[in-house]
Amino acid sequence: MRGPRRLSQQLILSLTVVVSLVVVANGVIAVRSADTQLQATMLQSVEQLSGAIASSTWHAMLADNRESAYQVMQTIAAKQGIRSVRIFNKEGRVMFSTPRSEVKVVDKKAEACFLCHASEQPLVRVDTPTRARVVKRTDGGRTLAMVTPIYNEPACSNAACHAHPESQNVLGVLDVGLDMKLVDQQVRRIEIRTALFTSLAVLLVGLCAAAFTRRFVTTPLTRLSEATRQVAEMKLDRPIALTSSEELEALASSFNEMRRRLAVAMAELNELTRGLEEKVDERTEQLKVAQQKLMQADRLASLGQLSASVAHEINNPLSGVLNLSMLMQRILKDDGIPKGREAEFRRYLEQVVAETARTGRIVSDLLAFSRRGTPVRSETDLNAIVGRTLSLVSHKLKLMNVEVECALDAALPRVEADSSQLQQVVMNLVLNAGEATRKRETGHVRVSTRATALKKEVVLEVRDDGEGMPPELKERIFEPFFTTKDEGKGVGLGLAVVYGIVRAHDGDIEVESAPGEGTLFRVTLPVHGEAAAAKA
Repeated sequence: MRGPRRLSQQLILSLTVVVSLVVVANGVIAVRSADTQLQATMLQSVEQLSGAIASSTWHAMLADNRESAYQVMQTIAAKQGIRSVRIFNKEGRVMFSTPRSEVKVVDKKAEACFLCHASEQPLVRVDTPTRARVVKRTDGGRTLAMVTPIYNEPACSNAACHAHPESQNVLGVLDVGLDMKLVDQQVRRIEIRTALFTSLAVLLVGLCAAAFTRRFVTTPLTRLSEATRQVAEMKLDRPIALTSSEELEALASSFNEMRRRLAVAMAELNELTRGLEEKVDERTEQLKVAQQKLMQADRLASLGQLSASVAHEINNPLSGVLNLSMLMQRILKDDGIPKGREAEFRRYLEQVVAETARTGRIVSDLLAFSRRGTPVRSETDLNAIVGRTLSLVSHKLKLMNVEVECALDAALPRVEADSSQLQQVVMNLVLNAGEATRKRETGHVRVSTRATALKKEVVLEVRDDGEGMPPELKERIFEPFFTTKDEGKGVGLGLAVVYGIVRAHDGDIEVESAPGEGTLFRVTLPVHGEAAAAKA
């Protein structure tokens, strides 16, 4: 079982247990000491009583008047507190016993005889404590018994009536037993008083320990804990004062010093934070201005590249129209078309119409690409956007010696998207793919579209066989203003714009690239765009 976790409870429990052990040990020692002293007092009484009996019966024994001696012993045995008086001869035969005993001969290896007959040669002189014994009776009481040797004095050995040889040192043994009832009662009273005193001492110690710990431990620690919690909540304007002891007072002083320094540090930190926020806001505004300028520059650069491509695309059909017009002008005479050249004239005229229609398509695609304003979502054919974009950048790709391969899914579902923004995505990815192959004599770019298994998403992939990118560059390609192109050839906004357009359409864009293995851009767009509609 787990003990108490609170410091005050542990301190109270420890003090109570220690004091309880000390008081209980002291009580046990006191009870045993009292029992020993009372037994010593009774031992003196038994010794005196044994001496008195021996003195009272000496003359009767000397005159061999046994009845008189037994009468004296019977009278003394009738006194209160005396349990028995017995006399053994040297052979262990009971010569007299009160009360009457059926045992006539005792075992020398038992009772009091064993004290002197433990060895082959019986002892003659035995000290008083050795001659005493405490016997526990069957009724639960105790008896203190003492044996007193009856020595062969010269008067006995020289008497005419029953002379004993001088070689016999001990004639018999007087065994007197006293009831220890009064001693047991007094020891019991001492035990009860000791138990009551022990319980009262433990209770008082527990109460004193509880009051002490509450006054000098629990209350200061609670206040210190509350002050710590306030510091954790950044309430640094509330000092703490502890005066219960020098140690806690020093701890409170150190805590207040820490709180004061923390308050100063927090004030400095807040001031620094405010200054940093102002600088960040200022720098943010500067970056916004710089970003707008860079975006404008990027737009102008893109517009310049687009203009060159469009000019070349438009110039080709216009040159053809001009040449065809000059041929038609040569054929046409004042009186009309010479006979026999009508078919030739009609063929030139059909070519003029075709080239003019081609120019019109280029201009329409340019207008669709350059349209700006609030994005308008509508059902859009991604394949058509890819074809229209490739026709715009085909001249530039030819100049870069890049061959384009298309693998468009004819059953591709339409997507709800802004066609002009998707066209910008396709153009940026294709041009970037062409730029990635610029170190090859002939680069290859593959543009493909497909639908997912459940027809809920469409996928646009643009793959090149260029140099590829290491992992550290691949992780940064969508960062604004990050570019791997030579200085003056880009500002690093193309892929950032692509990422923004794709995310605005609730889509996703992934990049797979490794050095020497080319690069793959995969754009995934939802077909219906429910999330985008909900946002709108």
